[in-house]
Amino acid sequence: MDLKFLKDEPSHLERLAVDRVLGPEAQDAPPVGYREAKARRTLLLPALHALQSRVGWVSRGGLAYVSRRLAVAPAEAFGVASFYALFSLAERPAAFAHVCDDVACHAAGAEGVCAELEQELGPAAHGHSKTGGREAHGGSWAKSPCLGLCEQAPAALVTRAGDPSSEVSFGGATAARVASVLKGGAPPWVTPHVGGLGPRRLLERVNVVDPTSLDEYRAHGGYEALRKAIELGPELVIREVTTAMLVGRGGAAFPTGRKWEAVAKAPVRPHFVVCNADESEPGTFKDRVLIEGDPFALVEAMTVAGLATGSERGYVYLRGEYPLAWERLSGAIAAARSRGLLGHDVMGKGVRFDLELRKGAGAYICGEETALFASIEGFRGEPRTKPPFPVQSGLFGKPTAINNVETLIATLDIVKHGAAAYASVGTSGSPGTKLFCVSGKVRKGGVYEVPFGTTLGALLELAGGTERKVKAILLGGAAGTFVTPEQLDLKLSFEDTRKAGTTLGSGVVLVLDDTVSLWPILKRIAAFFRDESCGQCVPCRVGTVRQEELLTRLSNGASAAEELKLFAELSQAMRDASICGLGQTATSAIESALTRLVPGGAR
Repeated sequence: MDLKFLKDEPSHLERLAVDRVLGPEAQDAPPVGYREAKARRTLLLPALHALQSRVGWVSRGGLAYVSRRLAVAPAEAFGVASFYALFSLAERPAAFAHVCDDVACHAAGAEGVCAELEQELGPAAHGHSKTGGREAHGGSWAKSPCLGLCEQAPAALVTRAGDPSSEVSFGGATAARVASVLKGGAPPWVTPHVGGLGPRRLLERVNVVDPTSLDEYRAHGGYEALRKAIELGPELVIREVTTAMLVGRGGAAFPTGRKWEAVAKAPVRPHFVVCNADESEPGTFKDRVLIEGDPFALVEAMTVAGLATGSERGYVYLRGEYPLAWERLSGAIAAARSRGLLGHDVMGKGVRFDLELRKGAGAYICGEETALFASIEGFRGEPRTKPPFPVQSGLFGKPTAINNVETLIATLDIVKHGAAAYASVGTSGSPGTKLFCVSGKVRKGGVYEVPFGTTLGALLELAGGTERKVKAILLGGAAGTFVTPEQLDLKLSFEDTRKAGTTLGSGVVLVLDDTVSLWPILKRIAAFFRDESCGQCVPCRVGTVRQEELLTRLSNGASAAEELKLFAELSQAMRDASICGLGQTATSAIESALTRLVPGGAR
């Protein structure tokens, strides 16, 4: 093994960038003790982001300086920096573009955009390959996994290092537009399309109020739920959420009331609440629209969750590809704190609760709750074996309630109007409303709020329908399943989708018509899971590679009978033995496509 020691020194700019996060380096300071080093390690990702934002990459000198300041072994710091796709360990231009080629963007012609960019700007850097692309060698652009702008596909994210640095994501990407933004041009702003049926509970303020104004938020019902929660007290708040049968909207569908109650009763202190805003599931963008359009609602909902669970501190882990959401949420947190709605005495009622916003760095696996905790703590985003569960030992080893954005914002309506009013729409098994991210070959892609039990066909009608014949619909994202055009009468509820052998997942509804070739889509899904596997467990690390190889053989005309038999064994092994949901669901969409859409395993 070739051991390399980081003796490089940071540049003046790199030192300044890190010192803004960690404070100035004290001269002749005593050695950092174990407890202090452990407590400060949580600043590792913010320090790496500071380097990346200031100079455009993480150099050996910058990494060495961060390691020394935080008393983290250089090998460990390198392991963390190389884990995340948005950190580059090789020098690259200050202006850099990430161009999405994932499922929705692929269906919208992203491959053509990338081909034009290659002609205009040169070859793409290796952007998201675990085998070396995490260092993004050369070039001013790279292909990227889903950027969460699926309704505006194809999409791009352009970052510009400097002081100040800047980031902008945009849809409707063309080679000319990407090149223009790289040179400093501004992309056109597109207002997210939202719609629905029945009551708008989650989207009631999106595209209606100024998302930067706390006064407008309060004028439209903001902070009424927190005021009532304080009046009710923690036990009654949890009772209402439990009675409403609210379950997680991120895909796992675990009862929210049970989770909050378990944390509230946990004897170990302190407690934490965490918002999982790292929606990296291809085809998902509802949480982005909520945060960009109604950031104060998330701040209020987190405060309600803190009150209910006995937590005095919360963290929002926001995916790194959402620059506007970061700006809006940062502003909302600062405004709420300045007005006494966060801090030591919330609303003057003696409630202590404050929020910290953390930025992800491009790792789908960090959507898994324990991997997210590891990332906040300053480690590689690798899932932990459960039990213990987060309600017992979560963030920093303490009882933690973790929910996604949609789930948290849904609690505001429940607390404000009561469980009975919340359950007045939906089905008996799935009360309330649900957000769906409709994209692909529909006329009006966007976020739609509908009561549970609405049919898939009715949802597509809301989105304007399609211009051509539907070939397939991906429900739940890359970890979901494909359904056929014959299933448009499927009711979108937890109980009905389970009966149909599919899933609601994170709310993805990606429509493919007869102009889209299925094999490239399936191969892109397989490549996504191969790249995004953290590599910690053998079933997932090896299985995702074998899945991609199998698809290649099938598409090249291999014996369908033999390959499908092997695929069934592979899928079962991954479901049974993978540590987390990534490996357990990595074959779901492809398996459903091969059994429902590709007779005989070939087309």
